[in-house]
Amino acid sequence: MSRVDFSLYLITDRHQTAGRPLLSVLAHALTAGVKAVQLREKDLDTRSLIELAGKVLSLTRKHGALFFINDRVDLVMALGADGVHLRSNSMPIKKARRVLGPNRLIGASAHSVEEVLKAETEGADFAVLGPIYDTPSKRLHGDPIGMRALEEATRHSHLPIFAIGGISLPLVPESRRAGAHGIALISAILSAEDVQAATGFLLHALQTSD
Repeated sequence: MSRVDFSLYLITDRHQTAGRPLLSVLAHALTAGVKAVQLREKDLDTRSLIELAGKVLSLTRKHGALFFINDRVDLVMALGADGVHLRSNSMPIKKARRVLGPNRLIGASAHSVEEVLKAETEGADFAVLGPIYDTPSKRLHGDPIGMRALEEATRHSHLPIFAIGGISLPLVPESRRAGAHGIALISAILSAEDVQAATGFLLHALQTSD
């Protein structure tokens, strides 16, 4: 049985909150039912990242949600986070597992079917595949790979796979039909005028498109 019991994976970017404090926006999303948050603030120095991570960890604990930190296995261990999210050029998954042990979760970013299969072989708990569609935050990772790649990945891998990249509310059912376990996103929640409402609509779409 998979330990990945969430379908909406919220990734942070404090520059996409429409000028609002990140913690306030996260609190609204968590209140609406988000059960997994990845802290991804790559431009912060380590001291600032630790300070912010501690506050986000407290928020997620209050709401019974899982807390992941992007790339920083050391901070996951130091703060007692629930898991790490690794890029394709991060610490190898097998090495991260040796450090983190069997109980913490490891998510892996993938930009192709082959990278999903590699993450599965190396022991990741779930993969985030994309960009499915064009989105500013993922343009550095190349052209969109489309739903067909998602369908192929879900056919060949047993990992829970989250679709990322341009996944808005109307595309949730299509992602699920392609086999996605869930969706990962940033701006669809963080930039929404009404964060709680946007989160609620996304969660409802996920639940009703099983």
